[in-house]
Amino acid sequence: MPGNLVAVIGSTHRRVHDQLFFVSIVLMNETDDLQLIREVQQGNGESFGKLLAKYEKAIFNAAYRIIRDYEDAKDVTQNVFLKAYENLGGFDPRHRFFSWIYRIAINESINLCKSKRRFEVAEDTRVESNTPEKLLSRTELGRVIEKALMSLGLEYRVVIVLRHFNDCDYRELSEILEIPEKTVKSRLFTARALLRDILSKRGIL
Repeated sequence: MPGNLVAVIGSTHRRVHDQLFFVSIVLMNETDDLQLIREVQQGNGESFGKLLAKYEKAIFNAAYRIIRDYEDAKDVTQNVFLKAYENLGGFDPRHRFFSWIYRIAINESINLCKSKRRFEVAEDTRVESNTPEKLLSRTELGRVIEKALMSLGLEYRVVIVLRHFNDCDYRELSEILEIPEKTVKSRLFTARALLRDILSKRGIL
């Protein structure tokens, strides 16, 4: 899969790869989305149900990776689709629907994080004394990786989630975050370096 996070932060530690739950975004072509949107705008609720079924899992997973709370992620997902439905009349067909709805999801997730001050999660910089059993434990590694991800600032956590867990390319990241591709690459480079440093301190890399 393109954008394999483990290949970036340490190819010799393949065990980490098992902990990353990558979400593949299965995209219809843009014509299909636009047709469904036109049908929704004409009052066809079933067509909106098709859009929801197509994107709901990906939106939930993106929100969950940013927020790290199952119930909050469910609430965010629900709010995203409510807002999407309410604002679909003003959707600009020159843009891609998935970028549009992802932007709503990211903004909702960030707003919730800020409201609960989740961005103040303290980073534990102590080097953990890992036994071989712990290093081989998928559950243990999973917790360390999740904690490391939550230690990142929101802007860095978001680009890691979208790039490596939702498999968005640079152009898609640029559209979703509404920043230039050059900024996307710079932010992603910094985010990877920060994550690599955190994992290194915790004895994973």
